Amino acid sequence: MNEEESIGEVLDEIYHALEGWNYEILMVDTNSKDGTRDIGREKGAKIIDEPRRGYGRAYKTGFEKATGDIIVTLDGDTTYPASDIPRLVKMLVNEKLDFITTDRLSDMEKGAMSLKHRFGNWVLAKTANLLFGLHLKDSQSGMWVFRREALKKLTLTSDGMPLSEEIKIEAFKKLKAKEVPIKYRPRKGEVKLNSWKDGKENLKFLFRKKKMMKGAKRK
Repeated sequence: MNEEESIGEVLDEIYHALEGWNYEILMVDTNSKDGTRDIGREKGAKIIDEPRRGYGRAYKTGFEKATGDIIVTLDGDTTYPASDIPRLVKMLVNEKLDFITTDRLSDMEKGAMSLKHRFGNWVLAKTANLLFGLHLKDSQSGMWVFRREALKKLTLTSDGMPLSEEIKIEAFKKLKAKEVPIKYRPRKGEVKLNSWKDGKENLKFLFRKKKMMKGAKRK
């Protein structure tokens, strides 16, 4: 939504990285009021309209429309290295993995994340690890590489920001999954994140998810 300052650069990086590959680019758009849609369309992306607000809702709509065997996700703000897509896809295939998530916190460029956001991410990762017996360094990363068929095994309930942690909890509990460090870069364009609101919602969701999983086991 409203990423005209960066979306063209992101798409160019994807095209350069995947030259010679067979792929599609789906751009899920939530009522952008700037030139985001036009830039995406001009560069060959398939525009998916999703007027309902929500990070998780946008991703789940994209999953429904995807046709490839492997899905790769990333934001449209230049923070994630699209140049790493071939490396991560090959890792998924060669290591016979179902799901890869990325760790932004181990190799971060200057200015990519404030100290407040780093602390918040640390708290969320530690909480997720304690509640679910995981060993994640970054529970909030939005760059994932996974087999589309694996989605059938996952129970994804969140339409908001917590989808990012939920998909990792589900994947590491039910699939052959791995966390891989990437270089995380400063974003371009308007910041959409509401630090305190989203952070509190993510934290509360972890405890709700734990209750949901306990209830499912009892049944």
